[in-house]
Amino acid sequence: MTALDHKDISDAVRIIKNGGLVAMPTETVYGLAADATNETAVARIFEAKGRPQFNPLIIHVSGMEMARDFVEVPPRAQKLMAEFWPGPLTLVLPRKQHSNLSLLVSAGLDTVGVRMPRHELAQALIKAIDRPLAAPSANRSGSISPTRAEHVRESLGERVDMILDGGPCPIGVESTIVKIDGDAATLLRPGGIAREEIESVLGCALSSAHGKIEAPGMMTSHYAPDATMRLNATEQKPDEIHIGFGDVANGKPTAFNLSETGDLTEAAANLFAYLRAADRMAKMQGLKTISVAPIPMDGLGEAINDRLARAAAPRD
Repeated sequence: MTALDHKDISDAVRIIKNGGLVAMPTETVYGLAADATNETAVARIFEAKGRPQFNPLIIHVSGMEMARDFVEVPPRAQKLMAEFWPGPLTLVLPRKQHSNLSLLVSAGLDTVGVRMPRHELAQALIKAIDRPLAAPSANRSGSISPTRAEHVRESLGERVDMILDGGPCPIGVESTIVKIDGDAATLLRPGGIAREEIESVLGCALSSAHGKIEAPGMMTSHYAPDATMRLNATEQKPDEIHIGFGDVANGKPTAFNLSETGDLTEAAANLFAYLRAADRMAKMQGLKTISVAPIPMDGLGEAINDRLARAAAPRD
């Protein structure tokens, strides 16, 4: 890290210790970080995002040792931490009764989502402040997640006290969320680590979630642009902005392509940035619909399709 980076971290630590909000880069998306042990600071996250208070937050930690101060870590969780941390895996675990974690973090649940981010700036900030950071995506609740610092500025403006600019997020979709309850393991949200990788480590299939909101990203309508969405579109209609995948034959200037080679990792990294760009282009051209090509369901395709389905869902 450069001297300027060290100053940025020092400034961010001061702001967070004073109850402020700092947008920090992670390998997945930018997070709106606050001291997870400060009830007022966590309340500011909900206020800045316009986030419903029944929607729990994820705490970001420096590693398993810090996690153990706030949650119970059963053997299956320990195994997944050893394999995938630091990285885009959040584990929903039983909350320790006497921890000093903000009650708002859990949104009334007796569990907490916890992860160790891989991005060097996020790691440096957590280690410097030596406490967990609550950090949902740094955008207005329900809108497209930010993968660049300018996305945070566009969405939150002056509601954030500082933005740590770490460049584009390399993964581009949020973390995979898995709930561990004894021997049971449930996939609450597909994300930056494919289901198959987690099942391979656990040696069993992940169960599927059923309705109840137990983690971020489970609301039906989420990640939404202003334009309406048409999914699994094999061609672009004249009144649409199109987002393709793989071989796009029409070559129109209004078309974006998540990955010309059909690479799901590249597609995931581009997803939110291209949704934003397509939405902006739709507004400029007076169009109301974004169409998106079919995306395979294997690997990271499950996470991409999950985000697209929530972006296309009916809005309240």
